Amino acid sequence: MDRIKRLSYEVLDEHKQKFGEDFAGNKKVLDQIAIIRSKGLKNEIAGYITKFIKKEIREEKTKQSQNPETLCLLLSLVSHHKQM
Repeated sequence: MDRIKRLSYEVLDEHKQKFGEDFAGNKKVLDQIAIIRSKGLKNEIAGYITKFIKKEIREEKTKQSQNPETLCLLLSLVSHHKQM
């Protein structure tokens, strides 16, 4: 695992609830919870965290949108099977 991912996961383990989908906001949160002297390193970590949070939200929305379809499909299969 590369340095950016490792550092990002370490920060997320303890402070995940403080981060969101906004890159600038995530940089401010990093300033509050960690001392990162390198501007480039801080930007990379904030960028990775932003990407990670957006991906999690997108996956959660996908799961939620697929569940009703799967349930409807199962119900229609069960009702079709009972009619036979």
